[in-house]
Amino acid sequence: MDENATPTTTPPPNFPPPVAGPPITAPVARQPGSFKKGFGMGAGLGLGLAVTLIALSVVSGIFAVASLAVTMGSISSTGASTSLSTLWGKEGAKGKLRAISISGPIMTDVSEGGLLVAGTFGYEIAQQFDALTKDDASGVVLLVNTPGGSVPGSTAISDGIERYQERTGQKVLVHVEGMSASGGVYSTAPADAIYADHGSIVGSIGIIFGPFQRFRDVVATSGSVIESGVTTTGGITQEYLSKGTGKDFGNPFRDMTEGERAMIDTMLETEYTNFVEHVAENRGIAATTIVDELGASVFGNDDAEEVGLIDGTLSREEFFTKAATEAGLDPEETVVQVVNPPSGLQALLGASRPEGSALPIAALGEGYRVSTTFCGGGTPMVFSGDLAAVCG
Repeated sequence: MDENATPTTTPPPNFPPPVAGPPITAPVARQPGSFKKGFGMGAGLGLGLAVTLIALSVVSGIFAVASLAVTMGSISSTGASTSLSTLWGKEGAKGKLRAISISGPIMTDVSEGGLLVAGTFGYEIAQQFDALTKDDASGVVLLVNTPGGSVPGSTAISDGIERYQERTGQKVLVHVEGMSASGGVYSTAPADAIYADHGSIVGSIGIIFGPFQRFRDVVATSGSVIESGVTTTGGITQEYLSKGTGKDFGNPFRDMTEGERAMIDTMLETEYTNFVEHVAENRGIAATTIVDELGASVFGNDDAEEVGLIDGTLSREEFFTKAATEAGLDPEETVVQVVNPPSGLQALLGASRPEGSALPIAALGEGYRVSTTFCGGGTPMVFSGDLAAVCG
């Protein structure tokens, strides 16, 4: 190969010029048809509504459960309502007083059964006092209209008042609204002050037990409502078989023995002495004055104030104003709250009465036992039906 020779190049191939074509574009997403678009919007809306409804249901359920819990929490173990309502004053007022009613015969507790009239369970009133704190109320007002009642029930109320006063340092004021006799006087004696509405009756400091009946020479008895009684012209007698001396005490078909009479008299003397000393200590009346002068008499307002059983006469409005002032509150900014009768929901959940109150048997329906006070006493009464069904 000649090194001096000039190199030659090969010309490029002769390609035809490029021809212009349609422009190349990116693929476009297909839009859904009207049916698919509507279905998608409907499904989204439905899903949103479903989620919203579920959320609302959950929230409503939470509130329902909370409401049910609150309602059940306002029902005592004995089927009584403990919820409150305003008796006097403005809703939402800063100052609060708690009103507790002692109305009708004072019984011990629910185990006694019912009576023909409404009454009060002493143990439950004591429980209300024990449950109250300084934050609940600045004091207690007792609204009293009672002929008296059992020694244990009256004592329970009195003890509850004293425990509340000692624990909280707050006052308990009493308003007699018609009558405060016997157990009513005993149960309210420790109160800081006792006032009576116009025309009230206060007193009857005494103890009674009975009645005991004795039918001699019984020939027949009648159990009809129209003609009830005992025929005692002789010929038929009745007796009880028992073991233990005096087990049939109170049997109306035999005389009371001297030993039994002495036993009951001793018991009455003990309770009477306790009653007299209790009133004397708490009301500042000499025991001898109670025994020798007052006795078991009842007194109107003026005489009751004169002998020291009450501190004055006030209407309910005046009393509440006085109670608020005594508690260090502004009467214009004070509300008096009291336990409610059961609401409809509470009734469905088993509540039948306000706490502390004993309803008459007519309001309790079937299945309730009548108090032994009703079944065993000799008080005239009217009752339609078989006593065995309610007295056992």
